[in-house]
Amino acid sequence: MPEAAIRHDWTREEVAALFALPFNELLHRAHGVHRQHHDPNAVQVSTLLSIKTGGCPEDCAYCPQAARYDTGVAAQKLMDTDDVLQRARAAKAAGASRFCMGAAWRGPKDRDIPKVAAIVRAVKGLGLETCATLGLLGHGHAQALKDAGLDYYNHNLDTAPEFYGEIIHTREYQDRLVTLAQVRDAGLKTCCGGIVGMGETREQRAGLLQALANLPEHPQSVPINQLVPVPGTPLGGAEPIDPFEFVRAIAVARILMPLSIVRLSAGRQQMDDAVQALCFFAGAGSIFYGEKLLTTGNPDVEADRALFRRLDLHPLEVTASMGTVHADIVDSETNSCGHGCGCSAAA
Repeated sequence: MPEAAIRHDWTREEVAALFALPFNELLHRAHGVHRQHHDPNAVQVSTLLSIKTGGCPEDCAYCPQAARYDTGVAAQKLMDTDDVLQRARAAKAAGASRFCMGAAWRGPKDRDIPKVAAIVRAVKGLGLETCATLGLLGHGHAQALKDAGLDYYNHNLDTAPEFYGEIIHTREYQDRLVTLAQVRDAGLKTCCGGIVGMGETREQRAGLLQALANLPEHPQSVPINQLVPVPGTPLGGAEPIDPFEFVRAIAVARILMPLSIVRLSAGRQQMDDAVQALCFFAGAGSIFYGEKLLTTGNPDVEADRALFRRLDLHPLEVTASMGTVHADIVDSETNSCGHGCGCSAAA
């Protein structure tokens, strides 16, 4: 097939047309794009730790960390550097090379940045790649984190611009775009995606992916999350999205952003192995692993290892150009939002 074009001018009609393709045709096209730019049998595996849990002032309708919802998630202080390092060393010893850290803030205060920077610097000193999600960033925050050795910053768009107000009222869509611009300007890599299954239409799912693909720079990592309904949140009773519709979202993301690594993120516990296999074929090249993905369940490590063996997949190996390696699947005990949402409450 022709080389996939890198575009930032996708129209809503073009994206909707991709969603409307016959399922097998869509997967064929997406897999072709995936093979052009990625090893189709390699999957990046990452570990994720909540370094500050609960008590978030935001009202994200999906998030159990919001202080206003009764979800059983207790507010905790920022972890000590030594405690984070203990988790990071264990992850590295088991084979991980990227360590992702999330904090349940609307955004860090100026006084928080030196503390987080010290944690990042210490984890980076172990030879690990670093990623953080802290919410909205203020002036100079991104540069300070970059100077400390941060590699990636996660901040998701969550959903389409026109559906955003149905899910979040305590921050504007533009606030997210401003933080992403600060991250890019500081020279950090971006991890940015969204959540599907929150009651949006297919047209609105197309809107989310259009917004991601038309950013000035495609995110290096694009997590596509399936809503995990949490009792006590406004979306606690949401009906599950059709699994094939979720696969379509993975496939369209792959076509729109050929060089990005599309991450099969939250919601994997609700997916059977066959659906996950379709997602990998459609272009998902990354997962989070461990018994928990923040406060929501995730397939356990042994199940992931078994699935990799059955599908003849292997963890992504290091290359000089990529600067990343995930040599094994390791356990990670985490406690935060669960959607990789990049809001103040998740990673």
